[in-house]
Amino acid sequence: MTKQDKRFMQLAIDLSVENVENGGGPFGAVIVRDSEIVATGTNRVTANNDPTAHAEVTAIRSACQKVGSFKLEGCTIYTSCEPCPMCLSAIYWAGISRICFANTKQDAENIHFGDKFIYDEIERPMSDRSIPTEHFMRDEALQAFRDWEEKADKIEY
Repeated sequence: MTKQDKRFMQLAIDLSVENVENGGGPFGAVIVRDSEIVATGTNRVTANNDPTAHAEVTAIRSACQKVGSFKLEGCTIYTSCEPCPMCLSAIYWAGISRICFANTKQDAENIHFGDKFIYDEIERPMSDRSIPTEHFMRDEALQAFRDWEEKADKIEY
């Protein structure tokens, strides 16, 4: 951990504290590339009625718009709390190179922001999950995959 890491993490923490005061959840995130802040984000789930508006996701959305790319290679994300499964997935999809966090997922669990149930659900067979999951019309859906595979001008991701 460098002095610069501490500065960016403190900003993520400050964002999380301010966000509570502004009607949001207690989470903040900062995305940095080459020692420059690319974007910040806060948890706006209840404020925006958007279950995907976690701090990391809002920061990723903003950063991608700013840099004009869906990839954020070379970036570090500083987040006030260990990323949940959705945010962790988004971080990987974005190609972020480094993750730094302050509070742990257990700390979040302690204030009723737990995500253990999602990790548990992922491990269960589909037939045992709490949300009924049905699989059908695969043959028809494969058409889009065939079209994608044959598309000459696709942008890989």
